[in-house]
Amino acid sequence: MYELRTLSNGIRIVAEKIDYLKSISIGVWVGNGSRHETAEENGISHFIEHMLFKGTKNRNAEEIAAAIDGVGGQINAFTAREYTCFYTKTLDSHAELSADILSDMLFNSLFDKHDMELERRVVCEEINLYEDSPEDLVFDIASYAVWGDTPMGRNILGTRETLDKMTPEALRGYMRTHYTSANIIISVSGNYGDGFFDMLEAYFGSRKLSGTIPAAEKAVYRPSDIVRTKDIEQVQLVLSFKGIDVMDDSVYSLLVFNNVFGTGMSCRLFQNIREKEGLVYSISAGHSSYVDAGTFDIEAGMNPENLPRVAELITNEIRRVKRDKLTRGEVERAKEQLKGSYILSCESTGARMQGAGRSLLLNKPLYTQEEVLEQIDKVDVNSTADIIDRVLDTGTAAAAAVGPVDSIDGLFDFK
Repeated sequence: MYELRTLSNGIRIVAEKIDYLKSISIGVWVGNGSRHETAEENGISHFIEHMLFKGTKNRNAEEIAAAIDGVGGQINAFTAREYTCFYTKTLDSHAELSADILSDMLFNSLFDKHDMELERRVVCEEINLYEDSPEDLVFDIASYAVWGDTPMGRNILGTRETLDKMTPEALRGYMRTHYTSANIIISVSGNYGDGFFDMLEAYFGSRKLSGTIPAAEKAVYRPSDIVRTKDIEQVQLVLSFKGIDVMDDSVYSLLVFNNVFGTGMSCRLFQNIREKEGLVYSISAGHSSYVDAGTFDIEAGMNPENLPRVAELITNEIRRVKRDKLTRGEVERAKEQLKGSYILSCESTGARMQGAGRSLLLNKPLYTQEEVLEQIDKVDVNSTADIIDRVLDTGTAAAAAVGPVDSIDGLFDFK
């Protein structure tokens, strides 16, 4: 069961006690990501994530890392389009150390000018890494293909040009307006004892923060086709469709459908295009959901000469599943596989912490393990048929490609 608390400054807590474990995962979730940025601020959320590890009034960067490493724990962070998360995983006996470190980073980071210059180079190297990784780059281009030049369509990392303009004052000002008490969640999963919430109050509740929630520009789906020509060996392709948002309970039907269609080595896309035809190395499908929008994406990597045939086979698989839907046997097998994967994931306090934190932050229901299994059990051939028609609406198709190709015009013909 989840415990919900609110600290005296308005920061909310969701905690799940698992007293048979010896570990604890603590995450600080902020409802801020790249979709909350203006064009001039692009990349500032991710840059702040980096800079919170570079030193505080009480610790330098090495001391932050050494404090958690020294007790055999983990500390990390990530930035997405709608949120940022900083988290630790340690033995339960070191929960207070984690709270101390995370609160120090959140409230006391220095944003030293010299450190910013060094970290700017690091983030530029991260941008270079993405540019050299076509499997990652194609998804950035796919986002631009469906969201356009909007916060949703821009790169989470920002650009070298926007990074060069960021100053310590800009980062501090952005944090004041976006890292607010109404916009911060502390998510906890694992073993904790008496006095745990008092300890969180001491470290996180004493700082006065603004209570506002920053606005985000509405996501407007506007499909187009985009190519990034690069002199590499393979073509990386993403075919996107308009998906569902995070509040849509059809997600369980979507997961069951995609278990058959595009997830794992036994799915239709993998078996019929890689295993039977040998035309790709990788092929899969998945969905991304946001507070007011979503996408369903099919991705594949192949030799450029195979691109037309792969596109034809993907088109055939889409037509087939839209026409015939799934059988009762396929649905039941997929449900069992999905339940097994979910239960195994629940053995990780990190996964449980992330699931609860993201749900509370995005105002989703906090389902227990039993309730999630019940939701999966409700899926049937009718609900999967409905979601297939919704997420494979060919009128919303958009394509993105990276590799030695000049055009993908007319590559997909759903008429």
